[in-house]
Amino acid sequence: MHRILLIVVLFFTISITTAQKFTPIDAESKVSFVIKNFGLKVDGHLKGIKGSISFDPTALSNSAFNVSVNANTINTDNSARDKHLRKEDYFHVEKFPAISFASTKISKTGTAGKYTVTGNLTMKGTTKPIEFDFTATPINNGFSFKGSFTINRRDFNVGGKSLPLSDMLTVNLDITSNKN
Repeated sequence: MHRILLIVVLFFTISITTAQKFTPIDAESKVSFVIKNFGLKVDGHLKGIKGSISFDPTALSNSAFNVSVNANTINTDNSARDKHLRKEDYFHVEKFPAISFASTKISKTGTAGKYTVTGNLTMKGTTKPIEFDFTATPINNGFSFKGSFTINRRDFNVGGKSLPLSDMLTVNLDITSNKN
């Protein structure tokens, strides 16, 4: 009898602390960026988001993001610039077709629905740790995750030294996910 009770308790404990699994919905998500070129803001976006998200706001130690976007989808509404950005000196999409992020830690910030994620961003074969705040809002059968971070493009060997092109760019995330 004690064994049965122990098994039941263990089953419920495991099922309670296991984060739910979600899949990002590319058509409803947006990965965008802003960078200055000749002092003017240039906006762009990437598509093809895929991967897996495990998220439970009550069990963050079991939560994780492992997602990527298709680097070949870079779009700044300027086809000549986009073609150049896909080449070897910028994203080199033939060799490095994906930009990926894998979280290593997710923690609460103290504000309801707001979290901090730490993880590894890999772009053009270079992996660097990053940390940023994000919100997680429950939606029908999933979550909406929103956040932003700033990186130095040269840390990832994207483009060389350039006076007109800023080294720093901001990435904005608006990810819609569905429960698996």
